[in-house]
Amino acid sequence: MTSEITVLDLFAGAGGLTAGLHAASDRFRTVGAVEIDRAAAASYEATYGKGLVYAGDIKTWLAEQYVPSADLIIGGPPCQGFSSLGKQDVEDERNTLWEEYAQTIRRATPKYFVVENVAEFKKSPQYLRFKAATSSTGMLADYDFQAEVLNSAAFGAPQARRRTVLIGYHRDLGFPGIPKPTHSANSALDGLLPYATVENALGRVPRIPDRDEVFGQRRTMFNSKQYAGAFSVRDLHWSRNYSELSRKRFAVIPAGGNRRNLEPHPELMAQCWVTHKTGSGDVMGRLHWDRPSVTIRTEFFKPEKGRYLHPEEDRAITHYEAAILQGFGPKHRFVGSRTDIARQIGNAVPIPLGAAIGRLLAAVI
Repeated sequence: MTSEITVLDLFAGAGGLTAGLHAASDRFRTVGAVEIDRAAAASYEATYGKGLVYAGDIKTWLAEQYVPSADLIIGGPPCQGFSSLGKQDVEDERNTLWEEYAQTIRRATPKYFVVENVAEFKKSPQYLRFKAATSSTGMLADYDFQAEVLNSAAFGAPQARRRTVLIGYHRDLGFPGIPKPTHSANSALDGLLPYATVENALGRVPRIPDRDEVFGQRRTMFNSKQYAGAFSVRDLHWSRNYSELSRKRFAVIPAGGNRRNLEPHPELMAQCWVTHKTGSGDVMGRLHWDRPSVTIRTEFFKPEKGRYLHPEEDRAITHYEAAILQGFGPKHRFVGSRTDIARQIGNAVPIPLGAAIGRLLAAVI
């Protein structure tokens, strides 16, 4: 019988990275998880079972809870201060949570560990401090790591999302490598599979959202609090109530278009678009059927936040469609408000990328 691989999941969210491991191999077994967002922790429990997730601050968990040993630690510490969106603040205190991750490594003594973060993390002071911690005099002297910026589309996700993936290892075991791409935009030249597209992912999804009534019918208790849910991925095909102005804007934007298609219609233009002709062309943009989607972020349900309009329908993509573009399967469950669940979906690691990491590690553990 093949041995199991025990996993400790930090900054676990709704469990996207764990979902990737499970897609790679049934050898992975979670022995503990930590997530400060209560709704996300409730989603984790609804998906993976009771007694696994600690819903609270990792600092409190380290101070008060037993840290189990594990073969593998995974996690994506918060990255708001590194993000290329908005104002960066590399000294944002959330960016120092890698230190708690490092303390967990010392106590759980894993064979390997995985950290995923935004692409900018690899250029940050915190990355250099994490690397210094693996020096001969550092707190992680028995470990080392290497990191690469990977695009989830190169591993079969129907979404272009660039993330720093850091793979750490106990020095006695050696570096296991970095996942090799399986898909390419130039597949004929590279000998790889072609990128998965939005049409591959969403082509058979009902054009009209058809699960609105489900939201009010499901309730679950978690840590003595009631939440909406739990919902399957299919349950998330919810509609939104748009203003008449928004509907008129959507109707003018053609396939592949964006807010610049509104310029011949000044009555449909927001004042900020009138005065600022430069900036992102993805705002109010439609997804392309024949390409991977843009990065699915936490406000994908707001067309003014990016290229999140359905390729043909006059609406933003639904929670269901966003979850599919992230790779969530039918067994996953989500708990919380619509905003909570959107945050959980947008913050997740695309499941095909997590699966590529899982296959790599399952081969060496």
